[in-house]
Amino acid sequence: METQQLQQILKELRFTAGLSEEDQKKLAEISRSQDFPKNATIFTEGCEHNDIYVIRSGRVEICMSIPARGCLPVLTLEAGDLVGWSSVLQQGEMTATVAAVDDTQTIAIDAAKLRALCDEDHDIGYQIMRLIAKALSQRLVASRLQVLDMFGDASSYNQNTPEGASE
Repeated sequence: METQQLQQILKELRFTAGLSEEDQKKLAEISRSQDFPKNATIFTEGCEHNDIYVIRSGRVEICMSIPARGCLPVLTLEAGDLVGWSSVLQQGEMTATVAAVDDTQTIAIDAAKLRALCDEDHDIGYQIMRLIAKALSQRLVASRLQVLDMFGDASSYNQNTPEGASE
């Protein structure tokens, strides 16, 4: 897929739609289209991985290994969501296993090239890190709700939510 086609797709995805046209072009230059069939593992918890993904279509499930219980699903993501943030932050190992629930189309972004782009161009670096922080914040809220669902009363969550945590 050509850079211009990738740029057009990035314009339409929730994660990257707010970037400038110039920033979307830079991102498209280090991206590629990558599809995963239903039930394919995209990456495994504990392994190093070199890409992050923005989901174009389909759904993926995030699973975490729980001792004596195996890999348990914790969150499902869909079109426009980011997957694989650990690769960008150079944390070494992936923090979860991600598998395609449906046939899934993604835009795969080379994490090392993205880090280099962010280092060279601090304006796009700020925008990308802001988007990643927003995605992580949403994941944190979703995880809190799951914990409350398992161990407490999730309906009382909004009353006790710290200001700004619901973003």
